[in-house]
Amino acid sequence: MRYGYWLPVFGGWLRNVEDEGVAASWDYVKRLAQRSEEIGYDLTLIAELLLNDIKGITAPSLDAWSTAAALAAVTTRLELMVAVRPSFHPPAILAKQAANIDRISGGRLALNVVSAWWKDEARRYGAAFDEHDDRYGRTSEWLDVVTGAWREPVMQYNGRYYHVEDLVLEPKPVATARRRRPTIYAGGESDAARTLIAQQCDAYVMHGDPPDRVAARIADLRERRERVWETAGQELPPLQFGMAAYAIVRNTEAEARREVERITNVTPGSPGYGNYQDWISNTRLEQRVSIEEYSVSNRGLRAGLVGTPDQVAEQIGRFAAAGVDLLLLQCSPQLEEMERFAESVIAVGAGAA
Repeated sequence: MRYGYWLPVFGGWLRNVEDEGVAASWDYVKRLAQRSEEIGYDLTLIAELLLNDIKGITAPSLDAWSTAAALAAVTTRLELMVAVRPSFHPPAILAKQAANIDRISGGRLALNVVSAWWKDEARRYGAAFDEHDDRYGRTSEWLDVVTGAWREPVMQYNGRYYHVEDLVLEPKPVATARRRRPTIYAGGESDAARTLIAQQCDAYVMHGDPPDRVAARIADLRERRERVWETAGQELPPLQFGMAAYAIVRNTEAEARREVERITNVTPGSPGYGNYQDWISNTRLEQRVSIEEYSVSNRGLRAGLVGTPDQVAEQIGRFAAAGVDLLLLQCSPQLEEMERFAESVIAVGAGAA
């Protein structure tokens, strides 16, 4: 099992706790990233939202791409998975920026492609917001251009959404025998999303859910990937599988449950409530998300990483058996809880079997 975490670009993850002791600042995320390398974390996911989804739109939030470039220069081992919305970034320009950051990092950049989210943010920033299945048509072409620019000496592309002529991109991202390009992660539960991921991505990232649900989703993506192999007439690398999870590790189960109660009382009128309604109306999920679950985002509590170190380790083992190879953790306060998790769970080898 690899362990990653969401970089707290919003100043924390709780929609009902105003001050988590987590500053939305360069100083905090730099300290966190450097410390995370020392205590066993493999990856950080740098979310891209131009407004603060967690604390309310008037609260500060860090820009994903400039933060990623800065972290590339001050870390040595951490994989930097940067979220990107195709409708916000022309693909050829993003491919150039990403290749440069990848070179700065020595080949540690990855993309988390998010086809669309938060209609109100797109309106405020003047970006396109496609209807549900149309957004995957845009993403497919966007990936064609980005990966083509990384691979081809000179590229031509003429699609519905994007057009480039005589595109040259140098230097290209770092390429090795084990890494043909920066890893492309993506998520989504609709048929359109899963079809796209099976065809064009390297890894599937999921919202939190119990191990049996996650196992079924992994089996579906593996089957879809096999069908792509058959159609293409050549074998593709197997997909990797990551999952979001909110972690609460305590000495006793009762202490852990008290923490859950503290963080799940989002009510109408709180900063995150309006964003919850916007999100629910513009996405297609297999299951309805309650307002309590939305308190910590990405269905993180459904993963069940709540309890004593032994209980959490056992649950991680179940996810490993289901096929998950990357956990993307959220916790609060971030640095202190990541230290606790590293010492009590990562250091003892949870999920290694």
